[in-house]
Amino acid sequence: MYHRSASISPAEYESFKSFLQQACGILLGSGKEYLVSSRLNSIIKEAQVDSLGALMDLIRSPAHTRLKVKVIDAMTTNETFWFRDIGHYILLKETILPDLNQQRGGSIRIWSAACSSGQEPYNISMITQEFQTLKPSARPVQVVATDISSKMLDEARAGVYCGLAVERGLTQEQKNRFFLPKERCLEVKPEIKRRVSFSSLNLASSYHGLGKFDVIFCRNVLIYFSNELKRDIVDRMANALNPGGYLFLGSTESINQLTDRFEMKVGHGGISYRLKS
Repeated sequence: MYHRSASISPAEYESFKSFLQQACGILLGSGKEYLVSSRLNSIIKEAQVDSLGALMDLIRSPAHTRLKVKVIDAMTTNETFWFRDIGHYILLKETILPDLNQQRGGSIRIWSAACSSGQEPYNISMITQEFQTLKPSARPVQVVATDISSKMLDEARAGVYCGLAVERGLTQEQKNRFFLPKERCLEVKPEIKRRVSFSSLNLASSYHGLGKFDVIFCRNVLIYFSNELKRDIVDRMANALNPGGYLFLGSTESINQLTDRFEMKVGHGGISYRLKS
């Protein structure tokens, strides 16, 4: 049986790095063996194998597709919290939504890429709710949320948050306004949920089926990819935006070395990138 202290050999680690990059674009650096071990330990035990190499042999088989999905889920699950980088949401409410509402058209479409357990797309819906309360004639907003992790998508669709998941980033007033009590947890209100649809998507794959967007949130994701894949993702996101559309990256991420198709827009403590005409 597999022991918690079992080490990962250099060959096993290199093989797993190649698998993960090919499967979902994530580029593991050197010295991440402990991270891999801690995230996959329970899966290795459940599969009743004694090493990462043996687990890799299993997930290469078409008969173990579910096991492969579990491995990808474990390696792509990232902690998040409510209203992360609050300046982005203020910029959305105070500048971008008013700008988009000056344009004619149907629904405003916003994409939350790599939405994890749903905080970001629900935050976008909450900001939209606040904006539309002030401007009842505003265009309706549709939020499309995607992630590669089926586990995260299931949690996001449920919209039920417990413990620290409802303590990080939310005021008591926001809890009262946007959530309903559910046993010892909180559930996102139906009017917030209704704007958001969730679907599975690997950012390294095609976006054609998603349609066009006015705003894309792709925050704190590019840091996990190679420079080549970063440029490819940003270029394809530019193609997925309507003319003059907006792109949000994480506060520590930059677009400068990736493309010249956007111009920076700063305000309210947040930075967005607007697609050039």
